[in-house]
Amino acid sequence: MMPLPQAVESYVALRQATGFAFKSAGSLLRSFAAFSQSRGESHVCAPTAIEWAALARSLSQRARRLGTVVRFARHLRAEDARHDIPPPAFGTENRTRPTPFILTQEQIQRLVQAASESGYRTLRRSTYSTLFALLACTGLRVSEAIELRFEDITTDGLVIRCTKFRKSRLVPLHETTRAGLERYLQQRRAYTPVDDHIFISLRRKPLLITDVESAFRTAARAIGLPDGPSRRRPTPHSLRHTFAVRALQLCPAGRDAITQHMVALSTYLGHGKVTDTYWYLEAVPELMTDIADCCERFAMGGKS
Repeated sequence: MMPLPQAVESYVALRQATGFAFKSAGSLLRSFAAFSQSRGESHVCAPTAIEWAALARSLSQRARRLGTVVRFARHLRAEDARHDIPPPAFGTENRTRPTPFILTQEQIQRLVQAASESGYRTLRRSTYSTLFALLACTGLRVSEAIELRFEDITTDGLVIRCTKFRKSRLVPLHETTRAGLERYLQQRRAYTPVDDHIFISLRRKPLLITDVESAFRTAARAIGLPDGPSRRRPTPHSLRHTFAVRALQLCPAGRDAITQHMVALSTYLGHGKVTDTYWYLEAVPELMTDIADCCERFAMGGKS
């Protein structure tokens, strides 16, 4: 029988060969293999797997660690029945997604304005006001926006390269968005011509996500949006959530039109699965109300 560390490396290589990054899961499995070896075990044992998973701090982390071992064990057990498949001792891995904070159009405008007036009279003001406006009107992830480079701005739109699910896509730009971005770039190029990232900090370095989160909190507090860990509050990702919800609200009627709209929006947002886009339907009360109204009309014999 292949030693567990070697089996882990073979499994990781297989998953990566099929297109998965598998970095985090690979690290977890290597940790589990070392933990098992320290107990003199050469195959997956359910009690050991549960004991190892229990070392994580939170219940969700424990479930995720154990789930990683379960999938690994299923792979090994196909050829060697001595490997245990641990039971779901810590519940499901699927975490409940928090209800998104959806901003109104007025709040977005005030947020962008607040960012343009925050801090010293430097490029920082234009950087964050332009960034927040871009997130709001394109639905980009923060990580995608801060990785943009000059070459990614094309006549057809923004080229988003190898993102969360290792896919590239093209995001069209409205003429007003393109004009606003160009105004910022005129200031940006004069500030530092060396780095080719579009959005940079006062350190003349690419923005970090922590930089964006800090600037967003400052602007959000300035316009009176909820703040504090104990309250549901907006984050930079709320701009993407808001874009997705508004796009869904513009969905045309009719089964075929809705299907096409959902697939197009899922592709546009760079979702790995269309179910990630459908999540917004149940996550936002306004959309659930619209769905209920359509169902009621359909049940009463009307058109949905």
